[in-house]
Amino acid sequence: MAGKRVVIFGGNPAGVAAAVKHAEAGMQVTLVEPSPSLGGDLLPQTRIIDGTFSFLEPNLEALRKHPNIHVITNAEIVRTQSVDGRYRFRIRRSTPRVDAEKCNDCKECIRVCPIHMYDDFNESIGFRTAIDFFNPETAKAGEYNIFKEDMPICQATCPANLNIRSYAGLIADGKYAESLAVIRERLPFALSIGRVCPHPCETACNRGYVDEPIAICALKRFVADFEMNHSIEPPVEAPDQFHPERVAIIGAGPAGLSCGYFLAKAGYHSVVFEAMPEPGGMFRYGIPEYRLPTETLMHEINWILAHGVELRCDTRIGEDVSFEDLQRDYAAVFIGVGAWTGMNLRIPGEELEGVIDGVRFLRDVNMGKKIDMEGRVIIIGGGNVAMDAARVSWREGFEEVHVVYRRTRREMPASPWEIDAAEDEGVKFQFLVAPIEVVGENGRMTGLKCLRMELGEPDASGRRRPVPIEGSEFVIEAENLIAAIGQRPDLKFVPEESDLAITRWNTFEVDQETFVTNVPGVFSAGDVETGPDIAIRACANGRKAAVGIVRHIEAKRREAA
Repeated sequence: MAGKRVVIFGGNPAGVAAAVKHAEAGMQVTLVEPSPSLGGDLLPQTRIIDGTFSFLEPNLEALRKHPNIHVITNAEIVRTQSVDGRYRFRIRRSTPRVDAEKCNDCKECIRVCPIHMYDDFNESIGFRTAIDFFNPETAKAGEYNIFKEDMPICQATCPANLNIRSYAGLIADGKYAESLAVIRERLPFALSIGRVCPHPCETACNRGYVDEPIAICALKRFVADFEMNHSIEPPVEAPDQFHPERVAIIGAGPAGLSCGYFLAKAGYHSVVFEAMPEPGGMFRYGIPEYRLPTETLMHEINWILAHGVELRCDTRIGEDVSFEDLQRDYAAVFIGVGAWTGMNLRIPGEELEGVIDGVRFLRDVNMGKKIDMEGRVIIIGGGNVAMDAARVSWREGFEEVHVVYRRTRREMPASPWEIDAAEDEGVKFQFLVAPIEVVGENGRMTGLKCLRMELGEPDASGRRRPVPIEGSEFVIEAENLIAAIGQRPDLKFVPEESDLAITRWNTFEVDQETFVTNVPGVFSAGDVETGPDIAIRACANGRKAAVGIVRHIEAKRREAA
């Protein structure tokens, strides 16, 4: 047995004892502990109190002095491989926030640290700061670190649960590549999300209670831009060999490509079927060029495809390939087609020429189609699609651009900076106004009849309900109207005999942990599952679906064995 290498997970009493035992037998031992110190669970179980002094089990001291034992703290196992009875482990270690070589044990950091929490290293019978040595017996070993066991509020608020604290800290240290690697552990679209995300993490940031939130989204964009602008080749981390099973992905948008990326990292090839001429989904055809340049988006998509994701554009399910064929030929099917159908206004006259929905308008502009609209335009809605449509309308040369919204500016769901930008560009806002009829002559729109509103009691969304003011009708003259009041998925490609459960919002019902639908082997995420939502949630749920797909395939493989 002498000379063999052993890996032990966990620095608790059993792990420490096992490490010493194997080391004394002549083996080379690596002890991996996820916390900053070996004193975590060891202290409360082995401490002997003698009035003023505590003694630790001697195994800990023996472990530290033994030349055959290598201890790695702040670490976790991320991948294991077994070949011919030998094991290989990939270990990820969190970046230590304290330079042990420069630390002189002055404890000044502890005195000034503003974060106090129950001391989870001492049975929570006292308090500790976020920076600490955790174990009085190991302070001399320089094991100070910043360690907060609970997930910070910014990370919990982020739909992808990005490790914001780590990647922001790495940026502060000038470690841009390492920071980007942390982001890509859960999000492949750092370039794109860094440009378009409404960053709910910043709204929740505790720093906002002191002065202002940390610019979390801008930091993400910074490291991604640094890599791209300095022509640094992003690393492609795909396995040398892939499993034989393949996965069909319908839709090359944020959810579908994120799913394909994480499937590839897990060793599974996927084929992405996209109905549009280019990949990207709503990234490509729903977000204006000035917010997310196509060249930037394609830079990121090409990197994702390099992991072993096959792309087939101009391929419609139900026309070029049947849904049944995908179910038969692939180990699993993922549906991430987005929400491409604009909602109707349901008012008289909306069939007149000059009326178009916001999703179609933005798609046509992004495809480079000539917009057969001129003169004045009215945008109905208060979300980000409405703001995008309004700002694009200026760029398309409309004489006047009006935004009509039935509540006040305060209730608008659009990002405040997008509203400010639209206003600065000359968009005219009319609040507490609701459309009641599109008026026109000879089949062409000439104006929009509206009704003034006032706010009543809050509705189910928590916003005050708009109430019509009787006799307040008026007309806004315009030749064009863009309705941006909502959107929903188009599920015509799904055959009725598929038995897939569809909600009244025309979305798929899925298990929120695995994202499998009611039909085994069929998964879904993104706007086709949530309804219209922010892009980072589609990316996050695409990753979760990939995990569910891997579990599904592996379970089928075990059943067949």
